[in-house]
Amino acid sequence: MLAQILAVDPLLVDDLTGGDVLVVVVKAVLALVLLLVSVLFMVWFERKAISDLQNRIGPNRAGPFGLFQTVADGLKFFMKEDSLPDRADRRVFILAPYLTAIPAFLVFAVIPIGGDFSGDNGGRITVFGHTTLMQLSDPPIGVLFILAMSSIAVYGIMLAGWSSGSKYPLLGSVRASAQMVSYEAALGLSVVTVVLVSGTLSTNGIVASQTTWDWNLWTTGVVPFIIFLIAATAELNRPPFDLVEAEQELVGGFNTEYSAFRFALFFLAEFMNTVTMSAIIVTLFLGGPNGPVLIGPGWMWGTIWFSVKLFAFLFMFVWFRATLPRVRYDQLMMLGWKVLIPVALGWFLLLTAFRVGDDEGWNLFVVAGGGVAVFAAGYGLLSAAMWAARRNRQLEGEVGI
Repeated sequence: MLAQILAVDPLLVDDLTGGDVLVVVVKAVLALVLLLVSVLFMVWFERKAISDLQNRIGPNRAGPFGLFQTVADGLKFFMKEDSLPDRADRRVFILAPYLTAIPAFLVFAVIPIGGDFSGDNGGRITVFGHTTLMQLSDPPIGVLFILAMSSIAVYGIMLAGWSSGSKYPLLGSVRASAQMVSYEAALGLSVVTVVLVSGTLSTNGIVASQTTWDWNLWTTGVVPFIIFLIAATAELNRPPFDLVEAEQELVGGFNTEYSAFRFALFFLAEFMNTVTMSAIIVTLFLGGPNGPVLIGPGWMWGTIWFSVKLFAFLFMFVWFRATLPRVRYDQLMMLGWKVLIPVALGWFLLLTAFRVGDDEGWNLFVVAGGGVAVFAAGYGLLSAAMWAARRNRQLEGEVGI
């Protein structure tokens, strides 16, 4: 019963057998290997794609097309001498990198990366007579689990800067905490709209609720997708929101004092989180592996569709890095608190009003008009508050002079 609660999987419905345990172990190993290989590919792809966008060559020495350059860099990190600052908190300093890498894998464990979603199959596949899902686990609170793990990752960054015994890593970690807390709210509100439309917290259930082209991208009105994309970019500390590692201000950010394998863990976690967050976006808004079955087995096409969608978002994050300049920190915080959070909350309330109005038989045009009026009133109040704050700062500056 406990196994069914923790991971709703057809494999765990009846009594566990040795074969069931073997399938779970194999799935865990494959999920870890797949994520690590994806990170190796992502590092190479980012360097190669940015070099092409900037009219450079990029990695081309180690292996064909430079494919083994990431492996060479990893071996170099293992062979470098590790260092521990004299003023560092030894235990926390050593533990912090693992707190950033482990949550990324745990999130990936609840993402369906394939399966047959045609008809009423619900993503189920059969492996050597065992019916299971193409994801390590499918807890009924999958979305809450994702949000919880993404929140835990900030502890690794915060503790890394705090335990280094240096002011620049500490400033970088404080920036990371403020940035992630600010954008976690907007990200969570955009996810709530998906849960409202899908009617479930299960990642497999969210994918199953999106038929071939009936994605949550459309049913939620596109706005939550845009908010989630911006907030996710800030959560990942990716450009143009990579202020946690603003080298011209903070040397190297929270990981300035790290080297060798521990620094490699932060590097691994950054790209692992990029892959994982792209998979989350595909799952929540673009139907995940759900797609048309053209020819052959359905589970094969599920994996193909998921891979194509995932690659599109990975390229988009690389495109952001090559194109967008870094924003100022005040612009970052203003965007999060004064734009994304109010819009996300207002859009969620509007969708909720439409749902209630549809159930109660209200006139949806009246509901839409009321929503627009509330939006306008909220925008007016927010604008007035912002104007008053600017005016007060100007007056304080004049008095100070």
